[in-house]
Order: sequence, then structure tokens, then C-alpha cells
Amino acid sequence: MIQDIIETISARKLLDMKLPPTRFVVQGLLPQGLHVFAGPPKIGKSWLLLQLALAVASGKPLWGLETEQGSVLSLCLEDSRSRLQQRLSSLTDDPPEQLYLATLSHTLSDGLCEQLEDFLQEHDDTNLIIIDTLQMIRGGGSGDSNQYASDYQDVSRLKSIADEHDIAIVLVHYLRKRAADDPHVTISGTTGLVGAADGSYVLRREHIGDRELKLYVRGRDVEESILTLARDKELNEWSLVSCDTAIGDALKKEPALLKLVEYLKTVNSFHGTASQLTETLGVEMQPNVLSRKLGKYRQELLNVGVSFHSSRTGQQRFLSLTYRDYDAMTISYLGGAESSQSPESVENTGEIE
Repeated sequence: MIQDIIETISARKLLDMKLPPTRFVVQGLLPQGLHVFAGPPKIGKSWLLLQLALAVASGKPLWGLETEQGSVLSLCLEDSRSRLQQRLSSLTDDPPEQLYLATLSHTLSDGLCEQLEDFLQEHDDTNLIIIDTLQMIRGGGSGDSNQYASDYQDVSRLKSIADEHDIAIVLVHYLRKRAADDPHVTISGTTGLVGAADGSYVLRREHIGDRELKLYVRGRDVEESILTLARDKELNEWSLVSCDTAIGDALKKEPALLKLVEYLKTVNSFHGTASQLTETLGVEMQPNVLSRKLGKYRQELLNVGVSFHSSRTGQQRFLSLTYRDYDAMTISYLGGAESSQSPESVENTGEIE
């Protein structure tokens, strides 16, 4: 009998692998993976998510953040077609062909995952699936005595689809009534829900009577942030009032990387070791720290036209950085900052230490 073994990879080999960057459906705000989007009933979750779906399917910015255009599947399982039509007509008179809506689906226990796989096979440009709501796809089998295991398993099944296809899946859920200082722990259910997910988004009103809502963002691949949103009654859209962080503009907090970008704009490329790079830039930073920062902010660097890869010769690691001019494609990010957005054709060419 052949015994299965754990498949491993050495840390050094992993560091040298050329891996693609994290895919963002909405730059700096919604990356690939499985995300729980929670809020109390009738607060406007469905309106906001339809606005998101329209932006992604049409490739238009959402609150100044670039979106990656692709097909979008929205399972509106608590709505009727007539209600969806009314909501859609309130937001647009020219919906994109790449937005697909459904009011019925199977549950997780009787074939939903297979339905999603069939849709993805038929629409291979899909990058976003919205499931509204979790309770509607759980059927009657959620009364497991081990609720944590049930929550974790349900989310994990959807997360495996998101991971396999490098897409974002947004799972709509509700908040429990008991308040807490941390909004993310008010998501209904056990910690298995958020624990298995890649990110959580909580939409709530801080005080009774408030016109504005807070959107709390937390995830593995996004900077934790709080967005203040307000409903535009004429356009029926949620607009951004403010944000406590400049989403998508994380480089502003890294003077060394800003200096690197300015340097590459003048010379176009750099090839050498991390020690040579720190000396060239004249920054007071350990070479290995600069290398790790390049890896941490690889997506942000790509967004401003800087691509890189690394290679190893003996005990030395060499970095190759190249700048491409995307000044004609500037966009505004949350927080009022501007940055250059690189086109989809730019690919990350590797990790660095």
C-alpha cells in the first residue's frame, strides 16, 4: 500500500519562484478570494453590491478605484425578477452584457458548487461572483451540533472555487444583534465563517438616525480601513464620503520605495544586488529590509509601472527592476492621491526576499 506523503517545497525554492501577483477585482479594496459581506437587514447591502457588479462588469471605476473588467454572476436569491429590474433601472439604463443575474440556485448540499463551476466554464472571463445570501444556499442542513465546523466547511467549499479560478466571491450575510467594539466579530455565526474567509466587510450605521454608513474592511490582502458612505438619492448610488486610509496608495508611507520609483523614472532599469540598490538610492535601510519591502508592495509597484524579478547566483541574489511609463493612465485613489495604473498586460515576474 502506497502511503500519501505531504508535498513540500523548500523556503529557498519558494522564494525564487515566479508567481503572479494577487488579482484585484477592485484595486486595493477587493482582491481574489472568498469574502464575507455582512450588515443588518434593509440597510442597502443589495444596492451596494449591484453597484459593485455593474462597475466590474463594465470596467468602470468604483469610488475612483480601478476595476478589472470581467463577467459577473450575482445570485440575488432573496429577490424577484421584478424587484431586480426596478433596482437595475434605477442605477443604469445601459447595463453591461457581462453582468448575469439569477434569483434561484441550488444549495451547497445539492449542487451549487457544480452550478458555479458550469458557469465559470461557460464564462471563462468571470472574475466576480456575488451570493446573496449565505442562508439561502445553506438549505436546511445548517443545524449541525458542531456549528463552527459547519460554518468553516461551508465557507471553505466556496473559497476553494475562488482559489482555483483566481476570482473573488462575495458572500452576503447578516450581523448578530449583540454589539461589540470590533465590528467584524458581530458577523452572525461562529468565528468559523470569518476564519475560513480571506476577508470580511461590515456595513452598518453607527447611530440611529445617521444618514451615513460605515464600511469596515479587513482581509489578508488588503489594508484594514473604514469607509464612510452616503446614499445619493438622485442616482440611487452609494458614494464615498471619506476613508481613514488612502486605499491603493500605500507607497506614500514608504519613502524609500517612492525614491526608488523616481530613480527608475530617470534610468528606466536597475540590475544588481539589494546592497547596491540601497547604496544607489542613498537610503538608510538594511538591504534585506528593502528587498522584503519590494516583495510586500509588489502590486503597488506594478500599479505605478515598476516590474521586477530576482535571480540567485551562488549565495547572492540579484534584482532586476524596470520602469514603464504609464503617466497617461493616472487614476484617483481613495484619499485623494493619484497614481499611475499599469495595464493588465503587465505581469509580475517574480518574488524577492
